[in-house]
Amino acid sequence: MSKLVMRPSRLDDFDDLMELAELSGPGFTSLPVDEELVSSRLNASEKAFLRQPSAPQQGKFLMMMEDVETSTTAGCCAVKAGIGMQRPFFNYRIITILQSSNVVDRRFSMDALVLTNEFMGFTEVGTLFLKKQYRGGGAGRLAAQSRYLLMAAAPDEFGEKVLAELRGVVDPDGISPFWEGVGRQFFDMDFQEADYHSGVTDGQFIMDLMPKYPIYVDLLPSEAREVIGRCHVDGIGAMKLLEWEGFRFERVVDIFDGGPQVSTLRDNIRTIRESREVVFEVGEMLASGHEALVSTDQLEGFRVCWSAYDLRGTGRVVLPADTMEALQIKNGHKGRIWMRS
Repeated sequence: MSKLVMRPSRLDDFDDLMELAELSGPGFTSLPVDEELVSSRLNASEKAFLRQPSAPQQGKFLMMMEDVETSTTAGCCAVKAGIGMQRPFFNYRIITILQSSNVVDRRFSMDALVLTNEFMGFTEVGTLFLKKQYRGGGAGRLAAQSRYLLMAAAPDEFGEKVLAELRGVVDPDGISPFWEGVGRQFFDMDFQEADYHSGVTDGQFIMDLMPKYPIYVDLLPSEAREVIGRCHVDGIGAMKLLEWEGFRFERVVDIFDGGPQVSTLRDNIRTIRESREVVFEVGEMLASGHEALVSTDQLEGFRVCWSAYDLRGTGRVVLPADTMEALQIKNGHKGRIWMRS
């Protein structure tokens, strides 16, 4: 595999980010094909990495995966602090309602969907998308874990609780069974239209049109019931990585496609717990064959990549010259390493 590095997005990434948005397909709400929104996200990310967000702990950090040998953009991912503060972050919580009658000797339970906005102030990790030719070989883990190494580099910029939202079941034609069984009844629009409005507006239309009362799951069409809490086939790998990191499904799903939302405490995330601060030096590698994720461990100019490494005493790590070049650092740089076990 070519040398891949995660780096902060730049304003000149506009065309590449638009291409990724088009490739991501229907249901990828966090990356809509909208020039104005893409431009605003790049501007917001630049301010976030300069510690100039619109409000404390509300930075919107966007990172690009770059093939440093060809200067080609391979994918992207993002970390959004302070969700639910500037605009509502709606979801359905699945609750269980117990009902009984002594008169007829009947007792049973039913699941219901309740509209909530309960994740105010959480940090969200998402927008993880790679071009097909770059998938596999550790690229997905690089993108996913770079988000947690970013949090480790500047914990004060992020909330104590972290959320991830996975795309739900949507077919190649952009049809969502969950939307057809639930959302369409209240919005009178196609899934892709609602999904687009969700990405580019302040969410007021959701507040205006969504039902204010519980929706009994057993009353929904079987096609809608069966996909509640299930992720898109392309997101299965991402779901497994999230679970490996310590995220858990707490019966909360997306209001449009019914995809799962998972959460955990920031300090419980495995990559953060297992990573450590070190000093990097350039040198020749021993034939150990070990690889690790190495990062600059600073917000401005943040960069992460996979690399061979050698441990040389307490807190010292030797990296090959091409890694030092990819990270744009020199001997004696204080960075961070996560070693694959």
